[in-house]
Amino acid sequence: MPKLFKNLDKPKEVFAWGLYDLANQSFTLLIITLLFPIYFKTVAVGDEQRGDSLWSIGVSAALLIVVLLSPFVGTYADARAKRKQILMITGTICSLLTISMVFIAPGQWWLGLTLFIPANICYQLGENLLASFLPALSTPRTIGRVSAIGWAMGYLGSLLLLLCVITGVKLFGWSDTIHWKWFFILAGLWFFVWMIPAGIVLHEPKHEQPESQTTGLKLAIERLIATLKEASHFNQLTRFLIAFFIYGLGVQTMIAFAAIIAMDFGLVKMDLFIFTLQIAVTAGITAIVVSRYQDRIGVKPTISIFLIVWMLSTGALFAAKVSGAVSGGNQWIFWVIGNGIGIGLGGIGPSSRAMVGLFAPQRRVGEFFGLWGMTYKLAGAVGVLSFGQVKAWIGDAQALALLTSFFAGGLLVLLTVKVPKGIRAAKQADRQARKNNGV
Repeated sequence: MPKLFKNLDKPKEVFAWGLYDLANQSFTLLIITLLFPIYFKTVAVGDEQRGDSLWSIGVSAALLIVVLLSPFVGTYADARAKRKQILMITGTICSLLTISMVFIAPGQWWLGLTLFIPANICYQLGENLLASFLPALSTPRTIGRVSAIGWAMGYLGSLLLLLCVITGVKLFGWSDTIHWKWFFILAGLWFFVWMIPAGIVLHEPKHEQPESQTTGLKLAIERLIATLKEASHFNQLTRFLIAFFIYGLGVQTMIAFAAIIAMDFGLVKMDLFIFTLQIAVTAGITAIVVSRYQDRIGVKPTISIFLIVWMLSTGALFAAKVSGAVSGGNQWIFWVIGNGIGIGLGGIGPSSRAMVGLFAPQRRVGEFFGLWGMTYKLAGAVGVLSFGQVKAWIGDAQALALLTSFFAGGLLVLLTVKVPKGIRAAKQADRQARKNNGV
């Protein structure tokens, strides 16, 4: 095992868990962020303005459905000890739908949305379930490190995928957008193959909850209602989720519109791939650094640092758009800003995931990560839709100003979160659950 996994309690399981992050990066990078948004906008729709609008509607619709499903999937997976099984099922379905995107022809935007929306739903639900394994694979002292390891392996996947795409463009001459559909096959196969180790090595987290006689949807609803009723006992988690929702508006928007924003600043074809490669490298390095130092610095200071980076980066995009600084041979400015975006992406994810892990009672981890996923997906639904519609019908500069405000607002709320108090509440809930169950 590499040095990065040294002194971990379950290094092999952490590695397999990280490989799933590497696997699903094919959907994040090639389908959500880089290739499919541009293919959808320019080929499937064939109209720039309408393409921005339809893309934001498609992404938001999928995320809104995930918002509705996440708490039920999380509570059901907890109660029936089926996190791993559902994780593998959603991954397989997403892989097959991704491969099917190769059949989307010019003008068939309806087919694009028909395939993308359910694929994205499966991907997002799987991401929630993957995150719910985190506390079982770590300790309170290593949770930040393990979370960042998964993120770093994901960005390693991005790097390798981008090299595959660049090689394909050079080798087969697939520089025109119409040819990018062949990379959708790569994305689906990549996801399926690299998620197999997780299916073999990962163990279902210990199931200490007494088996309920209630089944299916009714059980999920009962557990969700219980969680919402007890929200006052986890007020620091609630406060963090509010902050996470606000800055998640920006993170989700950047993921969905990164390639489109880059094109707006004049990057096309190979420059676009290299720019995304730069972001992946920067994000991967950042995630590795976070894995080494986050537990020493503290989760809240780490998130705060990255939110400041996000504010500076998106604010710089706004200033560059208003001033026209990138035009006239000054495109290097956009490349510099891209490093800030990479740092923000590489750091904000693992630190946010670790915060939820600290605040979640061990016996209801899947349920709490379901709420975390629901919050993040709701942020995506609202953020992507609002950004996309402002961009399509009002203007690019106004949309970038809105994007910057998301990170500023999230930071303000985050500063009110008291981490020690949130950890104590989670431990108290675990002690009470053991007492009630006679353990």
